[in-house]
Amino acid sequence: MKTSDVFLTCLLITIPLVHLLVSPYTKVEESFNIQAAHDILIYGTPTQDIHERLSHTYDHFTFPGAVPRTFLGAVLLAGLGQPIVALVGFQHAQLVVRGILGAANVAALLTFRSSLKRAYGSGVSAWWVVFMASQFHINYYISRTLPNMYAFCLTTLASAFLLPQSSPHLSAARQKQAIALLVIAAAIFRSEVAVLLSTTGLYLLFTRRIGLRPLVLTFLGSFISSLLISVPIDSYFWQKPLWPELWGFYFNAILGSSSEWGISPWHYYFTSALPKLLLNPFVPALAVYALLQPGTSRATQALLIPNLLFVAIYSAQPHKEARFIFYVVPSLTAAAALGANFVSSRASKSIIYRGVSAVIALSVLVSFAGSTAMLLFSSLNYPGGDALQQLSYITRDDPTPVIDVHADVLSCMTGLTLFGQNPSGYPIAFPIHPHPDSTAPVLVFDKTEKGDQLYWPRFWERFDYALAENPRKVLGGWQVIGVVTGYDGVEILKPGSPAAGDESEKGTIGGEKILGLGANVAALRNLVRGYTGGWWVGPRMSPRIRILRRVS
Repeated sequence: MKTSDVFLTCLLITIPLVHLLVSPYTKVEESFNIQAAHDILIYGTPTQDIHERLSHTYDHFTFPGAVPRTFLGAVLLAGLGQPIVALVGFQHAQLVVRGILGAANVAALLTFRSSLKRAYGSGVSAWWVVFMASQFHINYYISRTLPNMYAFCLTTLASAFLLPQSSPHLSAARQKQAIALLVIAAAIFRSEVAVLLSTTGLYLLFTRRIGLRPLVLTFLGSFISSLLISVPIDSYFWQKPLWPELWGFYFNAILGSSSEWGISPWHYYFTSALPKLLLNPFVPALAVYALLQPGTSRATQALLIPNLLFVAIYSAQPHKEARFIFYVVPSLTAAAALGANFVSSRASKSIIYRGVSAVIALSVLVSFAGSTAMLLFSSLNYPGGDALQQLSYITRDDPTPVIDVHADVLSCMTGLTLFGQNPSGYPIAFPIHPHPDSTAPVLVFDKTEKGDQLYWPRFWERFDYALAENPRKVLGGWQVIGVVTGYDGVEILKPGSPAAGDESEKGTIGGEKILGLGANVAALRNLVRGYTGGWWVGPRMSPRIRILRRVS
């Protein structure tokens, strides 16, 4: 393997890994799968008194979410992660689980890259890698336990299998495998992939790359197999007959309930989401350029038409999020790579091509810089996880073996997971008996978010600590130990201008000590302003969660 190939392979692997390590916390959108993986690792899968044991221990019976989701992804992550967790310790279990999902998605991207190289050459493959590596969203979300990212692994493999193969026989086999993967992704993980399946199938039929009979037979076989996998497993975990994605489709598409989370204009995916996902403005321009060149037009059509048609059709759904169209990014980027390779391969023949090639290369570096800044800013957006880490540090030497903590809604939505609450791997659904050799106390969390009891002083008397966005809602005698801040946009400070929120140079806001990542940002800002004469361009941090300790 050439040195350049090794470098490009390492780039595809290390960039997502850096994103995972820099931003290890999760948000509420990822909570179902991350909590499910925790519960499977801790409580296993009972074979007796199933309903009683599952309902008493598993998080989804307490917090079921708007619609039921499949457990299949969590089962796979927990099963593959169990021996690794046993080796490295349960305190690293969340990183292990996310790392396994990230590794699966990276493997799919490496497969796509290998297929692209065989089909169109090393130049196209190289451009595709640097374009993908310099994007932000895919690398940031690649290890996040969203249903979309399980589906992304399968759709990326399907896209790889749809690239030209070395023989007609292999091409026919790969096309069937691609259809099967899209069916599995749609039936088990994300129903919107059914639209991509439809546009891909129609394109293959229209271009006579597959016949109707093999297409239908492949679809039926894959669909029935998917149901035979999903329905028994999910019916077991939910304790009722269930096909989760059918419920999700009914809730979102038929009832239109997803609109409760916001509505975007029909053109949102084309005018906002796709430019953000591709990041580099040269990527869509190069894809169009490749489409106009006779030598690359046919290949570009195969990459663009099914995927853009999927985006266009799915734009009819009022509620839109960028993650719903992640699946098209590898193929659209490949179309741009064809255009970039067309230009760079002619650089030695024309000063114009040479100049454009240099500009494209420079745009990749700028995209890398922008993606890095987005990563750093995004990592500051998880005050719940940051507050949990700070509370664990504060209580590390407390002689009390078990400490009761109340966590509010914002804390739970921005990083407070069962893995983070339970670094020792205790079965926290049962009375906890700390290990005799344990030096740190066990933190037991209450997540009550509604009800009259929140207005009863006696309710709060049983807690030792509280994580609260609004400390005035915490009744009784409490002391604010510190405040965890979160990202609140970009600020430009001139000499003499105070930081956001009247933050002092001593690391306090309103007399409250800043803890966690916010303290690091404050220290960096003070250091930079000392060298720049008071100027600062960077993240604005605002108070998010107070850590409170009960006082008598």
